[in-house]
Amino acid sequence: MMDIPASRWYHVIEKRRSRRRFEPKALESNILAQINSVCNSFRPFPYVRAELVTSSPNTVFKGIAGSYGKIKGATSFIAFIGKMERPYVQEQAGYTGEGIILEAEAMGLATCWVGGFFRPKLVKSLTNIDEGERVLSVTPIGHATKLLSFEEKLMTGFGLTHRRKSLSHLVTGLNKSEWPEWMKSALQSARLAPSAVNRQPWRFYVEPDSITISVNSLKWQYGLSKRLCCGIAMLHIEVATLNHGVKGVWEFLNPPQVARFKIASDSTCLTPELIL
Repeated sequence: MMDIPASRWYHVIEKRRSRRRFEPKALESNILAQINSVCNSFRPFPYVRAELVTSSPNTVFKGIAGSYGKIKGATSFIAFIGKMERPYVQEQAGYTGEGIILEAEAMGLATCWVGGFFRPKLVKSLTNIDEGERVLSVTPIGHATKLLSFEEKLMTGFGLTHRRKSLSHLVTGLNKSEWPEWMKSALQSARLAPSAVNRQPWRFYVEPDSITISVNSLKWQYGLSKRLCCGIAMLHIEVATLNHGVKGVWEFLNPPQVARFKIASDSTCLTPELIL
């Protein structure tokens, strides 16, 4: 199983931007092989996986996908698939998918989380879906156009897609003046996590040795689970913490709480599936 390359992914978190306009040229075979390898090796949870698809991606996406408009030009996409009977599948899909997306971005590729604006039946026909599995989200993957589209310029100019709520709005618990450095970095990285239409559904409760993520409500919006978005923030927390040389473990919790990250009492960083 692939370990988290903390430094490599940490430096992607702040600069990454979703893109929706791609060069309509197939990715090179060596790049596809690298991405496929990451999809197969970054599997921190046994019932969530990613599958690279290199056929018919333009017909997969429908309608308006987020603030920038329709996705165009992509020649490949990645499907994030989960076994629906398993608990915590949504947050595990977000965690897994964001790891693969950060690696793709570190390779110089462009991506965009897409939840409710894809054709699930078509994606299912293009992937190897087993009984009980479901495609929870997808991302186009490829080389973004050098120039932003009009819609991208418009939204970036207004800053609408990059605005983030302040940590004072998102965090309760331990006073900010008492946060250790790893916690400051982890919370800032979680704050920058992408979410459907930038809704930022996460809330954080901090104690001296832990960060607990909750959702602001249990209502679904835009076809994408808020718990999946929180799974993305989970990955950001762990990447930032590891980048500070601190290891911890995740404990999944019942709604409206999502999961608690607690600093490990020893030097071993347990994989998340060991504490379900």
